[in-house]
Amino acid sequence: NWAPLSDLDFRAEADLAPHISVYQRPASKISDQTLSNTAKMERRETGKKNEVTENLMLASDDTRGSSTLEHSITVRQAVHHYRSAIFWCLAVSMTVVMEGYDTILLGNLWAYPTFQQKYGEYVGVSSQTRSGYQLTPAWQAGLGNAAGVGAFFGALLNGILVNRFGQRNTIVGALMALSCFIFVVFFSQNPQVLLTGQLLCGIPWGIFATSAPAYASEMLPMVLRVYFTSWTNMCFIIGQFIASGVLRVCLSRDDEWGFRIPFALQWFWPAWLIPILMFAPESPWHLVRQGKLEEAERSINRLQASDCPISHKQTLMAIVETNKAEKDLAAGTSYKHCFKGVELRRTEIACMCFMGQVLCGLPIAYNATYFYEQVGLPANITYSLNIGGYGLALFSAFCSWFFLLPRVGRRKIYLGGAFTMSLLLFLIAILTSWKQHHGVAEAQAYLTIVWKAVFQLSAGQLGWAIPAEVGSTRLRQKTIVLARNSYYLVHTVGTSVQPYFLNPRALDLGARAAFVWATTALLFFTWAFFRLPETKNLTYEELNRLFAQRVPSREFTKTGAGIVKHRESERLASVATGTSQNSTV
Repeated sequence: NWAPLSDLDFRAEADLAPHISVYQRPASKISDQTLSNTAKMERRETGKKNEVTENLMLASDDTRGSSTLEHSITVRQAVHHYRSAIFWCLAVSMTVVMEGYDTILLGNLWAYPTFQQKYGEYVGVSSQTRSGYQLTPAWQAGLGNAAGVGAFFGALLNGILVNRFGQRNTIVGALMALSCFIFVVFFSQNPQVLLTGQLLCGIPWGIFATSAPAYASEMLPMVLRVYFTSWTNMCFIIGQFIASGVLRVCLSRDDEWGFRIPFALQWFWPAWLIPILMFAPESPWHLVRQGKLEEAERSINRLQASDCPISHKQTLMAIVETNKAEKDLAAGTSYKHCFKGVELRRTEIACMCFMGQVLCGLPIAYNATYFYEQVGLPANITYSLNIGGYGLALFSAFCSWFFLLPRVGRRKIYLGGAFTMSLLLFLIAILTSWKQHHGVAEAQAYLTIVWKAVFQLSAGQLGWAIPAEVGSTRLRQKTIVLARNSYYLVHTVGTSVQPYFLNPRALDLGARAAFVWATTALLFFTWAFFRLPETKNLTYEELNRLFAQRVPSREFTKTGAGIVKHRESERLASVATGTSQNSTV
């Protein structure tokens, strides 16, 4: 005999076999009460199906509406409605200040008299070695690249840790580890221990450098995306500016504290960042990928103001829909998926944009104090020029924020910057032909400062912003990791050969080394002209469509505008249909 089904039984049966009807049971076994219950249940099932269909239609409408609102919202409105998200993005990006601080610290200590005496070898006093001591080119290359090697492995590790533990826990753990590793650097008594400390410190720095832009790209709307992914670069400049000031102040000390004080100041950042970031919200994109929708909605509630025109539900639905669309396109979440199908093109663009920072001349023109010394400038002028250069770089980055990025596309800025930097480097190298003339060394030094300004107007900002935009959302963290590691690899090669170009005990090329980097900058410009797409004013869903349709890079702007118009017409048609149905009812 068949007993009537309860609501719980119906739900269980419906989940297991939704197409099996109770009417398929033997007629002799079904009572009138059972038929009555069955009719009620089928009406309930029909109602549930209609409700699900209606919710899906509403979700689709919400997603279209969210995309339209995201295109229409202004920067000022976004700053007002996403105040909390901006605060947390700024806080997370401050971790990168430490890597920026270190990127110029050791490179500029090569010309530091007390550092040369502690870790270098006696080579005799000359116009190029006023202290009488020099680090060998091998140790310059090893110490200069140790942090980069550590950062390479730290970035790879980050791609795994974030998927498992989330952004917040990974960043806080890395800050705690860094606090321990700084002890090795601070107490080092020989170059071997210093190299070990730099290698260890590089691991958390690699985590910070790949977490900060990914966190910003997932927390903010499209209109703010470029500002706060490129803010990571601004944090680099802040760190470099602080380091150049500290080095200039400590230059007057004639003891080991002249270079140990700059090492000790690295403890300042973890001391106040750890207690703040322990309360940071987790990325809603990460939570959606983990299937934690309720936690994702709570995170969105913390990021958006209550009066935001894009509701929390709309934001969540847009994330869910984009994640689902990428899953339907077979976008996986492992490193190997970054090299399959359309993802390979996205990975290439991300990697080349980061590598472009090095290829455009970073090793010779950015950490320039040793270069200044080798072209004949004294130490006090060298470090004063260094501070001025980083001050101008910071000013240029703000100019890029407020004047260039809101008005000009990413592609045009990067192309113009790469071409200009190539010309400046060719000019620096050509001036070497008149190095016997008074003032040529100063002119070359000033040209490197102009190069820094152009770099921060273009490659410095967009080398961070484009990789954070161009990867699919499911592979964003790993795409940024691969892009940043491409930078570390090229940077390691560049900073390994650069000391040999300049060192008087090696090739002793002086400013002629700029010919090499001018050529690589020109080659990068050629690649960018044919392969770099425009990502300005495009949502992640629209970028997915453009890459899936294999749109040529130089046609992204035109085709992207067509997609936006098509989505708006779809939304208006949907609204009109809904209004018509309501009036009919």
